[in-house]
Amino acid sequence: MPPTVPTRADLESLPKYVPGRTVTGAIKLASNEAPGGPLPSVAEAIARATTEVNRYPDMGAWALVDRLANELEVPADMVAVGCGSVSLCQQLVQALCTQGEQALFAWRSFEAYPIVTQVAGADQVTVPLDATHTHDLDAMLAAITPKTRLVFVCNPNNPTGTAVRRAALERFLDQVPADVLVVLDEAYREYVTDPDVPDGLQFARERDNVAVLRTFSKAYGLAGLRVGYGVAPAHVTTALRKVYVPFSVNALAQAAAIASLDARDELLARCTEIAAERDRVRGELLATGYVVPESQANFVWLPLSERTEEFAEHALDSKVVVRPFAGDGVRVTIGTPEENEVFLEAARTFQRSS
Repeated sequence: MPPTVPTRADLESLPKYVPGRTVTGAIKLASNEAPGGPLPSVAEAIARATTEVNRYPDMGAWALVDRLANELEVPADMVAVGCGSVSLCQQLVQALCTQGEQALFAWRSFEAYPIVTQVAGADQVTVPLDATHTHDLDAMLAAITPKTRLVFVCNPNNPTGTAVRRAALERFLDQVPADVLVVLDEAYREYVTDPDVPDGLQFARERDNVAVLRTFSKAYGLAGLRVGYGVAPAHVTTALRKVYVPFSVNALAQAAAIASLDARDELLARCTEIAAERDRVRGELLATGYVVPESQANFVWLPLSERTEEFAEHALDSKVVVRPFAGDGVRVTIGTPEENEVFLEAARTFQRSS
């Protein structure tokens, strides 16, 4: 018997977000998670917060907003928080786009962009990455139309790890129309080691059409608690709050985020170690014969095209879970040195069997 309550017809074509697999007994290098657990001080803050979970959380996460505003040296009315930065991506499309208006982004990039765009009822415009697997900003600029409301620039890019440098980004921002919001999605900012990859906050402070998104999921190791933040022009953050799901940043997440900011130096030291491991893993892969773009994130990208699924299955046979993007390539999270060695041996045996 067919359902009697109709749903939106376009949901049939909605792409599904595919999370990294978890396989019991295997090393998970599929979801760009931080390999270390929460610091003791953060775990203690979470435990303390559990004693008050019978109460609703601070709906706007104002304590976190105020702390971030102080840390980032911006007015509090420029800061918004969300249930991970991905929820802020969706809120931005909902707040800025009506039906027939456009969100523009590179492809391949963060796989949530086409999903949140379609859910919000907007149209998506995609621009291929260039030959180095990096955003082609000139092509993106040419793709902007009078219907374009926002442009996502994932920097470093997920899943390729590549990053746009300062001069190219400044030239792009100088030419984007003033009524188009450029969203610099910087979920992996803390892993950047090249000083020529700019901190997007400098642009958000100076320009009226730039927003920056960041998260506590990666460098701060809070992926399971879901809290992210954005810095944007005040009228944009006001609009974000109008489409915000009330109480979606829970009390434990807010307490953990504030405690993580208290322990920022210790957590960023972990990022330095992971970045060094990233460069070592890339060097080993290059020496083995793989093409691996330079990464500024906590993962590496293997553009394996039609051999993508085969490589992922071979890695799984070696008890390593990686993240395949069918027909394009494989993204591999940087884990502990011991985990990375298991992956590298799997990569070597695959290359020798090719």
